[in-house]
Amino acid sequence: MGYKVVVAGATGAVGREMLNILAERHFPVDEIAALASRRSIGTEVSFGDRTLRCQDLARFDFAGWDVALFAVGSDGSKEHAPRAAKAGCTVIDNSSLYRYDPGVPLIVPEVNPGAIHEITKGIVANPNCSTAQMVVALKPLHDRARIRRVVVSTYQSASGAGSAGMDELWDQTKAVYNPTSEVKPKVFQTQLAFNVIPHIDAFLEDGSTKEEWKMVAETKKIVDKAIKVTATCVRVPVFVGHSEAINLEFEDPLDEDEARDILREAPGVMVIDKHEDHGYATPLDCVGDYATFVSRIRTDPTVENGLNLWCVSDNLRKGAALNAVQIAELLGREVLKKG
Repeated sequence: MGYKVVVAGATGAVGREMLNILAERHFPVDEIAALASRRSIGTEVSFGDRTLRCQDLARFDFAGWDVALFAVGSDGSKEHAPRAAKAGCTVIDNSSLYRYDPGVPLIVPEVNPGAIHEITKGIVANPNCSTAQMVVALKPLHDRARIRRVVVSTYQSASGAGSAGMDELWDQTKAVYNPTSEVKPKVFQTQLAFNVIPHIDAFLEDGSTKEEWKMVAETKKIVDKAIKVTATCVRVPVFVGHSEAINLEFEDPLDEDEARDILREAPGVMVIDKHEDHGYATPLDCVGDYATFVSRIRTDPTVENGLNLWCVSDNLRKGAALNAVQIAELLGREVLKKG
């Protein structure tokens, strides 16, 4: 016996990826519904070898459905997630709306699967894409040597801003080679093509951005509230795949060889770490893959118990759609228990 599954926001980049991954991982589906905004009603989306027609999210009755994967942004989640939860359908929300709600678990299944039993509002939150991949790499090392401090710089792809972000990068890239063409930035603050932008989301009073604040708050909620985190988040002209340079300071000694061995055995992690050309992962290597890739593992001799590493992942997958599907799988095994 399988589940009745809803994907809300099915025409967007993340929603389409959710449908792809549900099919790829053979999630036990008895019935599936693709939902979208009113302007996208009737749009066709793929689910394995099936074609689904999008229904109106605003009018959809969630009664009798088991789980809903939401990729509709905070405004859509605010309006429709409580309605779905009230109807008895557990919502896995990809927006930032519920991530910091103490009554809503924020889950990365490889890191804190036990939090699935803390659902009280019928809603589970999916973390920010840059946080998700980082904590997959951090948790096994934290279990061994207790991380005291994290300094992370991110190199985040255009797809973190959705399909519109990828389209803008593509159009700007073409325009660079066509002197008669100009593409003014609409999604990003300035031209992203052949550029990097040290600004993702809004600025806060302390000079950090909301994206940077998210990484701090979410790491504490998912892994350990005692960890100190400081982040600099940068948008780069890459279509898919987020990269992170991470510096760790541990309470206990942990050398790079042991860290490498721990990460090789960690769930969801793929270690590619040779001191040679192509002996490391890049965003191109991770596109379409489920794993979080870790490379450049090395001792930081400037601090006591310090370690550096490079972390890359497909942000549309592990950073969003895959993590949501993994939560649904966890929900099925631990809570719903029908599949």
